Amino acid sequence: MTTAVRRPVRRQYVPPQHGAWAMLLLPYLAGVIVAGFRWPDVPLLGAWFAGYLLSYFVLQAIKSRRPQRYRAQIMLYAPVTVVLAAPVLLACPRLLLFAPAYAALLAVNAWYAYRRRERALVNDLASVVQSCLMVFVVAVVAGRPVAEAVTPFLVVALYLTGTVLYVKTMIRERGNARYLRASIVFHAVAALCGFVVGVLPGVVFTALLIRASALPGRALTPKRVGLVEIGASVLVLLAATL
Repeated sequence: MTTAVRRPVRRQYVPPQHGAWAMLLLPYLAGVIVAGFRWPDVPLLGAWFAGYLLSYFVLQAIKSRRPQRYRAQIMLYAPVTVVLAAPVLLACPRLLLFAPAYAALLAVNAWYAYRRRERALVNDLASVVQSCLMVFVVAVVAGRPVAEAVTPFLVVALYLTGTVLYVKTMIRERGNARYLRASIVFHAVAALCGFVVGVLPGVVFTALLIRASALPGRALTPKRVGLVEIGASVLVLLAATL
């Protein structure tokens, strides 16, 4: 009885976007490993997750034109985000310099949500940029030069952008030859860029190119696709930080 009551409540407050958690965590971890850990990184991670949950339900409210339907979720995650972000901003006010970029990217998300086209490629890429900026955010929190975060930013950005294309070829755009070509070409370019950065990134992105070429068209469930990406994320994290 207890499980039957709790599960619907959880579904109301936790988005069914399992891949989003990897997209949030990968840039954060890459930034912390490269820049070094500082105490504000703890509330920063909480604010990062809470901010994502808040933005998800705000965008759902915009998409549905029924803000009251998501009022409870917004009223929960908004104060949590503020409370967790406050000590980070007090410790490092320079983080406010990122506010215009995040505001512009969230505006893109809001526009596509209003048009009910949140699965559009441009919208996905806007989300990728939002996520990858976290590498620079963590570097600023650590007091490190932003230039030191450029390489991990590029590695993570190449991976997440390629994953957007690859996952589309596996699920929503399965059988779409144009998306498949775009995915393979992008991964080939990413592999070349990887070798410019170093041997390990080059090898990792070559493996990702093989995955992007060989797996589309195969009978893989979304769960199995996700499991493959968990392994890929670990490899990319190593490539971005070693």
